[in-house]
Amino acid sequence: MGRMDAARRPGRRGLFGRLATEDRATETDRGGDRPGFEYLATGEVYLDSACQTLRPQPVIDAVQHYYLHDNACGGRVHYDAGRRVDGEVARTRDRMLTVAGLSPRRYACAFTLNTTYGLGLLMSGLPAGRYARIVTTVTEHNAVFLSTIAAARRAGIPRVVLERDEDGRILADDDVLRDAVVVVSAMDNVVGTVTPDLRNLVARVHRVGGIVIVDAAQAAAHALETIRGLDADALCLSAHKMYGPSLGVVVALRELLLSLDPVLVGGGQVSAVSADDFTLLPDPYTRLEPGLQAWAEIIGFGAALDWLGGFRSAAGESLATHEARLAARLHEGLAGLPRLRLLNEAPTPVMSVLPERVDGHRLATFLSRAGIAVRSGSFCAHYWLIERQGLGPLVRFSLGAHNTDADVDRTLEVMTAMMKGL
Repeated sequence: MGRMDAARRPGRRGLFGRLATEDRATETDRGGDRPGFEYLATGEVYLDSACQTLRPQPVIDAVQHYYLHDNACGGRVHYDAGRRVDGEVARTRDRMLTVAGLSPRRYACAFTLNTTYGLGLLMSGLPAGRYARIVTTVTEHNAVFLSTIAAARRAGIPRVVLERDEDGRILADDDVLRDAVVVVSAMDNVVGTVTPDLRNLVARVHRVGGIVIVDAAQAAAHALETIRGLDADALCLSAHKMYGPSLGVVVALRELLLSLDPVLVGGGQVSAVSADDFTLLPDPYTRLEPGLQAWAEIIGFGAALDWLGGFRSAAGESLATHEARLAARLHEGLAGLPRLRLLNEAPTPVMSVLPERVDGHRLATFLSRAGIAVRSGSFCAHYWLIERQGLGPLVRFSLGAHNTDADVDRTLEVMTAMMKGL
């Protein structure tokens, strides 16, 4: 096939399928108020970072560099490109442990498909007969809620669903926590409530012989300090919520990983194979990494961690300050709109609303037509939102590093016109 003539190539399409070549030039001419995201088209507002963040240019460059200059398998390799891949993957593991504030002597970093996959692999591989019950809470995302149901069924042990108070604090006595596998989120993905006293909960569980697995997917992106240095047995998170490619990350105690009986076993996990048996490698992370790994994604995640470590907004703000300021403006504007119930009592980077006179999915569609990308539905919190609270489809606005004051202004302008028109 011949190469398409450059003059006939279509322009770059933006988030909503519109040709964005001219918009991109305008954004660049303005000097760019989205450091790392200069490629974004003007006028398109992405507010779905709780699902996945957009990727900054250094991450895109790192993934492209792998495909253009290495494009090789890591692991058990002696040629230069493969050894470079091994070095970058090892660097990403070390960088993740540093970001999490955890010692490589006690913890290891493994990569999976996503947070759900990581949680499932951990729960499926726990040694039989070791734990008395599985404990979770009423507000959990399906990644936790469903994996704990399935694990309790397999193990034939009770599963306890704990309540939370109005501040998100988990209500539990020591008897429930004794010898239990406690699986909880550090930050929910509906209204962004950070679990209070999480460090104290971990200490309590450990005192009575249990373990704690933390769904850190939202916290790693929006409230990193709440999990940094946390003495949990495992943290499960997603690179694609931390400005990296689609990838799951598990940071877990080396002891816990080595105790697992892996449900998926394959190449890259074994040191020897006989006719009827195999010997697992001594590296703890291999317990969760069967087969060929996502080399480009892992390398891209390393670039994302580097980028996050040096992030400053156009105004010189840290990511936490930048998100908090935009969240306060967005929360104030949404709270003042008619015929709209804002579920957040306080601003967070993740805010959900319930429109009174229109279905949430329809409102999300209207917003999309105005160039504003949001998510609608129950956000994988079906039990909490539908069964317990009886809520219909919500609309969620979730902020990220790429968002600007202009994004907030545009969103409130469109929402104000829509809600007044209902």
